[in-house]
Amino acid sequence: MPELPEVETTRRGLEPHVAGKKIAGAAVRQMLRWPVPENLSGEISGCTLEGLSRRGKYLLFDCGKGTLILHLGMSGSLRYLRDPVEPLKHDHFDLCFEDGSLVRMRDPRRFGAVLWEKGNVLSHPLLADLGIEPFDPGFSGEALYRLSRGRTVSVKQFLMDHHVVVGVGNIYASESLFRAGISPLRTAGSIALSRYSRLAEAVRETLGEALEAGGSSLRDFLDSSGNPGYFQHNHLVYGRSGFPCLVCSMPIRQVKQGQRSSYYCPKCQK
Repeated sequence: MPELPEVETTRRGLEPHVAGKKIAGAAVRQMLRWPVPENLSGEISGCTLEGLSRRGKYLLFDCGKGTLILHLGMSGSLRYLRDPVEPLKHDHFDLCFEDGSLVRMRDPRRFGAVLWEKGNVLSHPLLADLGIEPFDPGFSGEALYRLSRGRTVSVKQFLMDHHVVVGVGNIYASESLFRAGISPLRTAGSIALSRYSRLAEAVRETLGEALEAGGSSLRDFLDSSGNPGYFQHNHLVYGRSGFPCLVCSMPIRQVKQGQRSSYYCPKCQK
């Protein structure tokens, strides 16, 4: 699933091409995770796209009188096409502009979403209860420590809880915990403040480096120009089960947590 670096990479790639453009409408070819709102094309036709922002893993297209909310799901990607070509099998949604260009959503698994919010978009049920953004000043070791008190879930599952912090999925949780020297098997409530301070730093470092590399492309992710990300070449533990740790040479282990694979070094992470 695209995580914060992939979604933010998409946003940064799209915004210079689409901000300020007048919207001609939308083309919906297939239902996604939820039905696309009826008459969406009529709602947004004639609006000027005033800006493109992100909250967690959601992209927010500010259309003035409302906001188009897009989520990439498990396998989705958005691509800007100056000169549109015929849609392929998995091209389910187009946001069309009056100059003939468009933003096309491709989603082979159809877990993505296209929604419309006329009111305060941050009050939408999908956004209202989201946690701290990792690059916001409020994200700190103190915040993680406070939110973790009494929690018996693993620290990795805690870090992936979007009510705690947004955008840290399976890949970047494993990578951040390795950098912080914390085992993903530890319970969240058992970790000291000093170690959470290091974890908050590690999350920012990991996500920042991933953004510079354009995210991670393991299966489906492509940016808005159709290019893959390259951070997967810098993974320290994720996907490296059985390979030697790059720090101590101990074989990297893989375990299942909440139906997701976790990767860690049993020597470096305690």
